[in-house]
Amino acid sequence: MQQTRLDTARIRAARRMIDPVFLDTPLYRCEALEPGLGCAVSIKLETANPVRSFKARGTELVASLLPDDGPRAVVCASAGNLGQALAWSGRGRGLDVTVVASRHATVAKLDRIRALGARLELVDGDHELARERAAAIARHDGIRLVEDSLDIETCEGAATIGLELVEDLADTVPPFDAVLIALGGGAMATGVGHVVKALAPGVEVICVQPLGAPAMTRSWRTRRVVTTDSADTIADGVAGRCPIPAVLDDLLLVADDAVLVQESSIIAGMRMLLDHAGLVVEPSAALGVAAILEDPDRFAGRHVVTIVCGSNVDVDAYHRWVGTAP
Repeated sequence: MQQTRLDTARIRAARRMIDPVFLDTPLYRCEALEPGLGCAVSIKLETANPVRSFKARGTELVASLLPDDGPRAVVCASAGNLGQALAWSGRGRGLDVTVVASRHATVAKLDRIRALGARLELVDGDHELARERAAAIARHDGIRLVEDSLDIETCEGAATIGLELVEDLADTVPPFDAVLIALGGGAMATGVGHVVKALAPGVEVICVQPLGAPAMTRSWRTRRVVTTDSADTIADGVAGRCPIPAVLDDLLLVADDAVLVQESSIIAGMRMLLDHAGLVVEPSAALGVAAILEDPDRFAGRHVVTIVCGSNVDVDAYHRWVGTAP
């Protein structure tokens, strides 16, 4: 495999720096999903932890590697999950954490960021404006800017998911032959993709993004950065408009495919995960199921892993999307 920015030895070492509460997450065959999807499906569950998403794998690494003699403050832009994770990792290490988010971000995520002790600054725009504001704060205050997907720690922290998948592959019957990964900024896709392609190259790496926020998928398909003027999707965790060139370069080396799915399929996937797996998930976490629903022939007879990556969802919105009862 050609070289990405990631390093497998560093990823193995990262596991020793991440709080064990975020590691060795459940991977299990969910047979109840299979009649409706037409293939064998295993779930890698990244929501059963204190921040209910995979993001703390990366923020634990960021926080652990900060120099003791430098500023003990960090700032990030977040749609919600990264901010919660950084607040959690910083609180345990005495860091001053600032999170910049859109005023239109999911209220439940913003409330949890505050509850974890971070300073929250809201901007009257989307995530890209929040990124600009976070960078300005970092420059003005001389503190560490944590940039999701660009900072290699966020990718290599997420890549530990890939190590766990590969280690479990030998014990999975039948072995899985594809992994479906939600695609936003690209930290999880490049991280997991790097490990899978390095250690289990026969497993297909398929990235999934909403049709209403297609920038990274379009960039992957054209092999150049494609930005969009807006993002229109309920999957707020992957609603970026401006791909990072270095992240795209990594994605081009590890992704076998990148697909776009409709909002109706995302909602159907959320409902299936509730009804048949007992899981309340945010829209980004249902992208893998949505991809199977939209192209069942592609996955028929196969064993697919989908990474359920977050469950921080506004309760009222969730009920509007999926209904209040099975």
